[in-house]
This record gives sequence, structure tokens and C-alpha cells, in this order.
Amino acid sequence: MSSNSRPRTCKQYTIGLITALAIELAAVNAMLDENHDPPQDFVAKDDNNYQFGRIASHNVVIASLPAMIYGKVSAATTVTRMATSFPDIRFGLLIGIGGGVPNKELGLDIRLGDVVVGVPGGRVGGVVQYDLGKATDRGFKRTGTLAMPPKGLLSGLNTLNAKHEREDSRIPVLIQDAFQKYPKLKTSTPGYSFQGAENDRLFEASYEHVDGSKCDPCDINQTVHRDEREHPEKPRIHYGLIASGDSVIKNAIIRDSIARVLRDETDVNCLCFEMEAAGLMEFPCLVVRGVSDYADSHKNDRWQRYSAITAAAFAKELLQTLVAKDVEAIDSVKEILQGMNQYSSLQNRKTNS
Repeated sequence: MSSNSRPRTCKQYTIGLITALAIELAAVNAMLDENHDPPQDFVAKDDNNYQFGRIASHNVVIASLPAMIYGKVSAATTVTRMATSFPDIRFGLLIGIGGGVPNKELGLDIRLGDVVVGVPGGRVGGVVQYDLGKATDRGFKRTGTLAMPPKGLLSGLNTLNAKHEREDSRIPVLIQDAFQKYPKLKTSTPGYSFQGAENDRLFEASYEHVDGSKCDPCDINQTVHRDEREHPEKPRIHYGLIASGDSVIKNAIIRDSIARVLRDETDVNCLCFEMEAAGLMEFPCLVVRGVSDYADSHKNDRWQRYSAITAAAFAKELLQTLVAKDVEAIDSVKEILQGMNQYSSLQNRKTNS
């Protein structure tokens, strides 16, 4: 991978990549085809720490949340600053890990290391804030939903999805390419490599974790029977609803209860829980999450790095599918936010008149 310091301008960076954890940032960096020095006209206008590079034909700018400061407020601050410093960005990809919501009855065979992509469906745009709403005469109504990603991005996503109907995803290949460039990713413990199907155990929702950071003392007879995958090292990609909120979900009963309510409200299956996407409600964005746990009391850190790199590899595969001129044809974040502000001002004038 070459480092290229040729003169560039901020206008040439059209895609923003956002991460929360250091392991997510490392995974995204490992997917860059080229590292860049800051653009010649870049002037730091905020406290974000930006990194620059290229994936396929796209110049990307990476912003990560401050260390140990997670959640939707931190995410909102980060992307607002990014939109100000790089107004020609067309959209963002929020890349990282989350808690999966498997459901055998619904046929949701979600496993550790799989990738969940938040896409529009039913009555929502791909992400819903499950802990925000208001009381109405018909009950509690969810009010926090992420805006639909740009059509140009969704078209690329559909192209990639169709490609995967014909051939396997390139996620494993892209991960191996990253290991060639950065061997430490593979050799560190726990590393960014596949952690073994024998270490992926889904327990019955009613069975609580026994003790300690690992599940060695937990009763193996309380695991949910799942058929072995022919190639467990090849993560599957799931498209559906991602639930975002202020709390880490560590209880399978609560996980399933919230997922059931969201399914009834939206007509879409909830596939994943996470904490940052709710802060990106006004930022055109696609949320990509690698499943690192099952949002239950048995969660631990073992699968986090592998799940982070599967999400990053999917993001790279998606960007390889998108054509640069199609991305440039999408309205910039600046134009979108200006339009929203004008609409809001118009509505306020109508209300006050």
C-alpha cells in the first residue's frame, strides 16, 4: 500500500467513514488501498482527528469518535463537524460492531462475525432509535428514525446484493489482503481472524451467564441447536432494521422483547442493536455492523476484532461496486442540510403566521 502525498483538495473527498472504537478504526484503515496526507487546503476547523485515503476509485475521509466517549451524542458531534469541514461529502458509512438478534422461529440465522446492513423497509429508513418516542392515543409511537440513505448508494447496494446471488462475497479475500499488509492483525490475540465455529454459542434467552469473562462454566445443554454452516469462516450478510439506543443491551429477554415490538411497529425484522447510529438522523448514512455478540449476558470481547474487520471489508466491497461519477452525482451533505434548514424555516414561518 502506497502513501501518496500528491496535492489534493477537500472537495475531492466524497465519502465519510465513521467509527467509534479503536479496533473499528484499525479495521477500516486496513482496508484502504492508499493512504493520503491531508489535502493541501485542509485547515483543522474542529476537534475531530481525520485520516485520509482511497478505496477503489473513491477518496475517503475517516473520522473516529473520541476515545472512551461513545453513543449517539458523540456520534452526532463527530458527523456534524465532518459535514462542516468537508461539505462536499455525499454520504457516510458508519462501520463497526453490534449485538445480533437471532431468531430461529423467524429464520434469522445470525451468527458471530456476520454483517448486518441497515436498509429501508416497511415504515422505516434502516435504523430506528428504540428508546425515543412519544405517547399517543394509540399508544407509544417511535419518533427517532434514520433518514433513508441516498438513492445512488442504495442502487450500488442493490447491485452488490445481486452480485452475491451469483457469487460469494469477497469479504474473506479482502480480509486476507489486509493480513498480507498488516500481519499483526492476524497474529494478535484475540486477533482479527475468524474465531472458530466452536466458540460461537447462542444460549437460550432464559439462560443467564454464570460467571467470569468467558462462558466455560455455562451449561452447554442450554445452547440453541443450529445446523453447522458448510463454510462458517464465510460471514453472511443480512439486510434489515438496526435498533439504536443509549444503553448496551445485555439481556436476551429484553433483546427479544424490543425486537418483537419493533417488528410489530415497522413490519421489518430487527437484526442488530448498537449505540451510535441514532446520532446520525440528519446525516445521509448507511450503517454497517459486524455481529460481535448476541446482546445477551454472555457477551464478551473475543469476536469484536473479527466482527469489526468483516464490517470494514463489506464496506470496501460496496465501495468497489460504486462508480465514482455516480457518487459525485449525489447531492452533497452541505446541500442536503441546507435544504433541511430551509424546509424547517418555512415550517416555522407557517406555524407562526
